Amino acid sequence: MQIILENVSHVYKANTPYETKALDHVNLKIESGEFVGLIGHTGSGKSTLVQHLNGLLFPTEGRVIIGNDEIKQRGGNLKKIRQKVGLVFQYPEHQLFEETVYQDIAFGPRNLGYSEKEVEKRVKEAMAAVHLDYKSLKDRSPFALSGGQMRRVAIAGVLAMQPEVLVLDEPTAGLDPRGREDILQEIAELHHKLKITVILVSHSMEDIARFTKRVIVMNKGKIAMDGTVREIFTRVDELESFGLGVPTVSILMHRLKGMGIPVPIDIFTVEEAKDAILKWQRGKKNA
Repeated sequence: MQIILENVSHVYKANTPYETKALDHVNLKIESGEFVGLIGHTGSGKSTLVQHLNGLLFPTEGRVIIGNDEIKQRGGNLKKIRQKVGLVFQYPEHQLFEETVYQDIAFGPRNLGYSEKEVEKRVKEAMAAVHLDYKSLKDRSPFALSGGQMRRVAIAGVLAMQPEVLVLDEPTAGLDPRGREDILQEIAELHHKLKITVILVSHSMEDIARFTKRVIVMNKGKIAMDGTVREIFTRVDELESFGLGVPTVSILMHRLKGMGIPVPIDIFTVEEAKDAILKWQRGKKNA
C-alpha cells in the first residue's frame, strides 16, 4: 500500500501570535513493504509528519493519500485508514488502560466489531508476534509487567488491528540496552514475516543504520535528504549542519583510516566494521 504526501504543510496555532509552521510543502512517496528510517533534530517535523499518516493531524495545505484513500478532516474514511496505519507513540505503555493484557490488546479489534472468536485469534497472533506468552500473560495486569513487556503489549495492541503500515515514533525510548535490542529485533522480524511497511522514527543513528533500508532526513519542516543508508551517512558535513551525526562506528572507521589502517570508511554497523577489521588483520598476517 503506497503512501503519498503531496505539497503537505501544517501550521500549529494558525492566525495567532504563536503560529508555527511544522511542515513546509513536503512531498514524499513510500512504497509498500519499505523499511524507512525518519531522522531529524527535535522540532524538525518528524512527529508532525507521521501523525498525518493516520489522521491524527490534517494538512493545513496539500494532500495525504494512503493506498486509494485520501485523508480528509470531513467526509473521509478515517476508521478504515486508522486500521491500515498503526501508530506506536513514544512510551506507548502510557496508552495501556485495561485491567488485563488480553483486554488491552483486544480493545481495537472489538471496537471494529469483530466476533469474540476473531478477537481471540488476533490477540494470540499479536502476542506471538512480539514474543509474549499467551497463557501465562493474558490474565495479568499490564501494569505488573516489566517496561519491555509493557511496550510489547502496546505494540501488540496495534498489531491486533492487522495494519499494512506500522509507524513507530522512538519505540525504544527509556529501555535498557537489552530491552531496546529485543524490541528492534522484533520489529525487523515483523517486517520480514508480514511484509508490512515500517516507518521508524529514531534519534539513534546506529539503529537507523542497522535496521532500515531508506533514510529520510527532516530539517525545519522540510525533507532535507532522502536516500539509502549508505548515501545518507556518507554526507557527514550536511548531517552535522542539521544537528545530526553519523553512527559511532563510522567515526571509528574514519579514525582508523587516519592512523594509516586501510579500512573502508563507508561502514555504519558494528558487524560491517568487525568484518573489515578482521579482513585487514588477515591480510596483514599473510603479507
